[in-house]
Amino acid sequence: MQPKYNKFYYKPLPGGLEIKRSTIEGLGLFATENIPGETDLGMSHIKVPIIQGYIRTALGGFVNHAGDENCFILEKLDWDDYRIFHIMTSRDIYKGEELTLNYHADEEGGEHEE
Repeated sequence: MQPKYNKFYYKPLPGGLEIKRSTIEGLGLFATENIPGETDLGMSHIKVPIIQGYIRTALGGFVNHAGDENCFILEKLDWDDYRIFHIMTSRDIYKGEELTLNYHADEEGGEHEE
């Protein structure tokens, strides 16, 4: 029996993305359809004060590093030491293309703010 779709259930990946083998490293995140630039793909990382470090969602856990990245991380919420980050596309991404982040952007002064 399949549960009925409920928009309040957690969905690990938004529509239009899939996880498959990457030529960069292990598994990666790939577009199954064209995705326009400046698209909010959803929550990728959560900082919870009691935990040292970040919790990654499936979206944040499978996106690989590249120096010529096509996505960036944007802080969407900073409340009482809880921080929520989303992955945003920085340009149009085409079907079959791997989504990438520059893991070192904050060290280079490239961190995006809303």
